[in-house]
Formats: sequence, C-alpha cells, structure tokens
Amino acid sequence: MSPYWEMPVLPCRHLPARDMSALSRQSEMPLLVTDWQADVTQLLDEHHLVAWSDLPQRRMQFAVSLGQFLGSQRDTEVCVFYGKYITDIESFCHQLERNVPGPFLHRRMEGIGGIADLLRQRASFRGRPETKHRFYIWHDADVMLRANHRLFGRIVDAISGIAAEAEYVSEDLLLIHRAIYVGSSVLDVYAEDPKGQFQSWDDDGHDEPFWKVVTNVERPLFLRYRIDCLGPDVGPPPTTDRR
Repeated sequence: MSPYWEMPVLPCRHLPARDMSALSRQSEMPLLVTDWQADVTQLLDEHHLVAWSDLPQRRMQFAVSLGQFLGSQRDTEVCVFYGKYITDIESFCHQLERNVPGPFLHRRMEGIGGIADLLRQRASFRGRPETKHRFYIWHDADVMLRANHRLFGRIVDAISGIAAEAEYVSEDLLLIHRAIYVGSSVLDVYAEDPKGQFQSWDDDGHDEPFWKVVTNVERPLFLRYRIDCLGPDVGPPPTTDRR
C-alpha cells in the first residue's frame, strides 16, 4: 500500500445545494462568507471530525473561525494543538499540558500521569459552572501522520476512547469530548483506511481492543468533512454503533 501522502486526491464530491458559491474560489479570501460554524457544531453532537483541504490558508481559516465560535459557547473549553510543531510524543505532550491543567504529564499514553489520564482531568473554579464540553482542534494534524502514523493513531485512539468513556462509562459529571483534526487530503485518505483510528479502535494485541472492552462502543464515530465544500465528504453521518 502506498503511503497516505502518495494517494491521489479525488475531486470535490458535492457542494451544499443551498449555496454552491458560499465558499470563495480564491484561497486568500477569508472562510467567513457564510454562516457555517453552527452547522459544524451540530455535526459534533455525535461525531469527531476529520476536516481537510489542500489549501493551507483555507484550513487555517476554518480551524481558527470554528475555534472562536466554539469558545463562545457556554460551559465550553477549546484546546488548540498546533500540529506544525507536533512530530513525536514529547511535542504532543508539550502542547497538551499547556491546554489541560493537571498533574505532571509523563511522556506515555497509558497509566497514572499519562496522556489518557490527563485528558480525563477537568479544572474547577469557585463560583463557576463545571465545563460540559471540551473541543480539541488539531491544526495541521497530517504533520504527525506523516512523521509517525502509528503514534498518531494511538493518540487519536486515546482521545476517542476518553470521549466514549466519559459518555458511556464514567459516573462523574458528564464532560463531552470532541476532536476536530484539520489537515490536507492525507487525513481524508487515512480516514478511508478501515484499520486506521478514524474507523477502528487501536489493535493492542488482545482479543478485543481496550477501548471497545471498556466502553462497549464498537468503533469511534468520525465524520469526514471537506472544507472546500463546507459539508460532509461522503453521505449522511453514521449512527451510533454499540453492542
């Protein structure tokens, strides 16, 4: 199989019928010509998002504008990862610990003090309501995918697993986690891989993947989103698949 970044890019499969000219063809124009942020937020009710475009300026505008919109919602926090600087576990942890307050972060995925453990943390402030939604926006997520697709998959797996655990297993006050991975068409090609962590839990060598056993969720729920089309890349969002 060819590396993800050597796969061909397919043409845009659809444009929203309500306004085919909603997104300017000029890559230097701001992606603010239509009220799309609320529509994307609604998609995040049930899914994580893989948002892609091969125009760097356009995907930057998408991520920044969406982040500002999400941050304006009540009881919501937004964690922003700048993927240009994330190529290994050290650089990911460097940014994670600057977004989520908590104990010292060990440079490992599992165990006490690891990445999954920190993702569970929620800060409390006197006189302020508890956070109910946390969104992770990962700019240029394809940089890590190109550098180490195995580690990228494990990090995606941890974020998706914590999200499912919080919704279906944890007895703590509900905290909805949603991730938005923004990057080039490499992300979309990875999303088509049935063994990739946008479609399946990480295979940890046991009879069943860890997060499937813990959460009883068959697979993580992701939606592919074409920034150039301002809409989902293929078909309607899948329904929750639990067994």
